[in-house]
Parts: sequence; structure tokens; C-alpha cells
Amino acid sequence: MARRYRKIATMFAVAWTCSLAGMTAQTRPGSPGPNGCAGLPDHAALKAALDAATSTETSGLNNHMWATIVDRDGVVCAVAFSGVNRAAQWPGSRAISAQKANTANAFSLDASSNSGGSGQPKGLALSTANLYSAVQPGGSLFGLQASNPVDTRVAYQGPSSNYGTASDPMVGQKIGGVNVFGGGLALYATTAEKLIGGLGVSGDTSCADHNIGWRVRHNLGLDHLANTAGVSGDATRPDNIVFDIASNPNGGTGISAGGFGHPTCINTTDNFKTLPVVVP
Repeated sequence: MARRYRKIATMFAVAWTCSLAGMTAQTRPGSPGPNGCAGLPDHAALKAALDAATSTETSGLNNHMWATIVDRDGVVCAVAFSGVNRAAQWPGSRAISAQKANTANAFSLDASSNSGGSGQPKGLALSTANLYSAVQPGGSLFGLQASNPVDTRVAYQGPSSNYGTASDPMVGQKIGGVNVFGGGLALYATTAEKLIGGLGVSGDTSCADHNIGWRVRHNLGLDHLANTAGVSGDATRPDNIVFDIASNPNGGTGISAGGFGHPTCINTTDNFKTLPVVVP
């Protein structure tokens, strides 16, 4: 009888060990996502694009930045920072950049969304900057920012020394989160302007984050949305930030004329009007 119990215990132990090994293989840092990370920029490409964009864009506070890319399933593919080390930026912006990437991917579409008389024939690109007004009290999307929480186990697991490297612990896992100010953009590839993921940038004012994110996307060559619909009113920059918020005569949150406006920021410039145009 004792031998039988020992055998059963051994079987459970082996099964448990295999289960843990399987979970480790699926979630280990640096593991590829199940859908599209193989077709997206890696850490080195993201860092090079971020360094170049941060050097070019000096609006806002002119800070160094964090950037994250997710695939179409919201799996984190790459995380990078500009500056000499991971203390040269706001530490809180790492998770925010991932949240922005997830949001832009989660609430944008391409033309494949159109079928059976529903959907968007040209797709619909929404940057996180485009969501600000709609989520304010009384807005049509009020509460959206609380709908898909960040997975804090993914965001804050260690070791911290790997943050922003090719072995960032977020890589290969779903971060979640919804962010509703500038810095998140959907990524569109050349094939039929296909939506393949999202980019998030954080570390400065939200307006500067948007501008730098825009330049990063352009540097990566993933701004193929010249025929994609947006809400900015500028067909050459369909998901650009919109500054059309006027003071509310009744107090409280200002009113966006088009419903997709974003507040201005300290040292806000007209750079958003001269950001690179999107391409076919």
C-alpha cells in the first residue's frame, strides 16, 4: 500500500513539474508571441528608431523615452529606452508605453474589418491621443480606460536589470491596459495596409509622446495607412493628434468640437502639423 501511494505521489510530482515547464516555455522573457512578433521590429530596431526620434523631436520637456511594440494579439514583442541607462527616463513610463501600444492596437482596424455590410471599408486608425475627449465624463466612451486593466504581474516582474533590453520580462506576454492620451499608434504594414500591432511611447508630455511615437513609427516603416480612415481631418496623417478643445462655459472638462480632441501641453508646438505624412 505504501509503495502504491509513493507511486501516485511520484506521478503527481512529474505531472506538476511538466506543467510548470510548459508555463515557463510559454512565458519566459524573450519568447516570441504566438501571432506576429516574428514580423515586427526587434529590440535593436526599436531602440535605433526611438533614439533617432528622440533626438529629432525636442518639444515638451525634451526627456528621454520608453517604447514598446505589441503584436495584433497584444503580446509584447520589444521594449526599449533612449538615454544612457534605464534610470535616464521616468521609471513609470515603461508600463505606460506598453499600455499605449496595447490600446492603439486594440482600438484600431484595417480594411479586413469590412464584411457582410458592417465594418470599416478603409479601416480606422485611432491613436491614443484621439481617445481623450470621448472618455471624459459625459463622453461616449466614458469608462473605457478602466475596461482592460494592465496585468501588473507582467508589468512589474523582475529582474529590473533586464527592463528595456532584449530580455525585458514583458516580452512574450500580454500586458493589457487602456491609455487615453498621446503616445500610442497602430502599426500598418505594406500588404493591403494590414494592421499588425501597436506602438507605445512614454516619458514626456503626452503631446511630445505622440510626436516622438509618430516619428518612431515612421522610422520603422510601419506607417502604411495612406488609404486608412482616421478622425484627425488630415488624410495625410489620419490618426494625428487633434487640438480642438474649447473651454466649457459650465466649467469642468473642455469641449472638443470634433469629439476626438486632446489638450495642449507645456511647450506644445506646431510640430504635429509637420510630422511625416503616412505612406501607401
